[in-house]
Amino acid sequence: MLFVVTCLDKPDSGHIRQENRPAHLEFVKAAGDKLKMGGPLLSDDGAHMIGSMLVVEAADRAELGAWLEQDPYAKAGLFESVTIRPFKWLLPQAVG
Repeated sequence: MLFVVTCLDKPDSGHIRQENRPAHLEFVKAAGDKLKMGGPLLSDDGAHMIGSMLVVEAADRAELGAWLEQDPYAKAGLFESVTIRPFKWLLPQAVG
C-alpha cells in the first residue's frame, strides 16, 4: 500500500534540518524502491524548507511508522506534525 507522509517542521528549526540533512538523505536513499518520491516542502516564497513530503510503499501503517521513527529528522525532534494518509497513484502513470 502507498502512503503520503507530510511532515511540518517546528518553528525556527531550520538549524535542526540542516544539521541532520545528510543523515536524513542517506536514510531515505536506503529505502530503495519503497520510496516512490519525496522532497522538502517550501515556504510560500520558495526560499526555505519548512517540512517534508514522502510517498512510501509499506505493508501497513505499523510498518511505515516503525520506519519513520528511524528517520534522523524524527530522532532530532524536527517535526511539529506528521500526517499519514493512504494514497492511490493514478496520474500521470500508476505503478500497479
